[in-house]
Formats: sequence, C-alpha cells, structure tokens
Amino acid sequence: MDAIKKLPDAEFEIMKVVWANEPPITTGIIMEQLGKEKEWKAQTILTLMVRLVERGFLRTEKNGKERTYFPLVSKEDYLKFETGDFMERFHSNSFASLVTTLYDGKKIKDSDLDELAKWLKDRRD
Repeated sequence: MDAIKKLPDAEFEIMKVVWANEPPITTGIIMEQLGKEKEWKAQTILTLMVRLVERGFLRTEKNGKERTYFPLVSKEDYLKFETGDFMERFHSNSFASLVTTLYDGKKIKDSDLDELAKWLKDRRD
C-alpha cells in the first residue's frame, strides 16, 4: 500500500470491528457485531469489505465457501494519519490552535490542561 487514504464513514465502521477482533475476521462476525446495529444487509457489508480490499486496508483469503479478512493497516497507523490530516486541515499543524479551540468550546477542562502540562513535563525530563 502506497499511502493511507481517508476512509468513508461506513468503511471506517467496518475497520473498527476488524481492529477490535483477532484476525482473521469473517463477514459473519461483522454482521453479528455491526450489521444489526446499523441495519445493514449482508450484501452491503460484502460490498464494503470488497472496497476495503481494493483500497489496501484488508487482505482476503477464501477458505471453502467462506472468505476471511486480515487487516493490512493497523488502527494506530490509521489514527495517526487521521489525526495528522485533521491537524493540518483545521489547525495548520498548530497544537496551540487545537487546544484553544477545545478550551474555548468548553470541550477541555482546566484539569485536562494540568494533566497535559504534566505529560509534557514528563516527556522533557
């Protein structure tokens, strides 16, 4: 896979289930854990799985009548990509801009800032 690309929301939902389970994973597992909640039909899940294979997020193997899937992109790598993309697009890679936005929007408390300051101090020592 050359570079990670942003996933549409539905495909990201599938990947969250893939990452939460020990590989290999089957469409049955996805259906059981996500299909009922989202009211997706089996064909919808199969289509999303094929797209994830085409995008390079999953590898598939056929075992008899059943297909199994293996993640090719880790959750950590994808979250690093998404976070970096978000920081660049919305905050010009400025951590101060992110924190200011969260603080002014009442999404971060003083205690969170104290915890962050401690984390930064521990990293410098």
